[in-house]
Amino acid sequence: MIYALITLGVFVLMEGITWCTHKYVMHGFGWFLHEDHHEPGYPHVFEKNDAFFVVFAVPSMLLFLFGTYTEYRFLFFIGLGILFYGIAYFLIHDVLIHQRFKWFKRTNNWYLKALRKAHKVHHKNVGKEDSQCFGMLFVPIKYFKEYL
Repeated sequence: MIYALITLGVFVLMEGITWCTHKYVMHGFGWFLHEDHHEPGYPHVFEKNDAFFVVFAVPSMLLFLFGTYTEYRFLFFIGLGILFYGIAYFLIHDVLIHQRFKWFKRTNNWYLKALRKAHKVHHKNVGKEDSQCFGMLFVPIKYFKEYL
């Protein structure tokens, strides 16, 4: 039971880490990697922004490794929470919002519609400064009001 709580806790914590990374790294000193993600109609399959996948994947893989081959088993479940968040992020951000993969073209779900709207507001500003809505799974309540 404790390992399930660790995994869930890390999953929830990852939203805050992602928010901070998006606001202060991607829209800060890492803008050179994130900038192409804000270009409308980016024509390529991959973006420089995809390099941020490594930022989260490497620690997760290392935690799996150390949690498997040391007595610190809880590390494995921290890595699992990061992995689960990464999967959710991919499905929400790349599949649902940006339609990089044409799996879910339409949704009538109020929660997913609010997430899409908040992300569109984020992308409304194509520059590094003055963006808002840096989260992915938890967005301000105002975006849910019109769908409830």
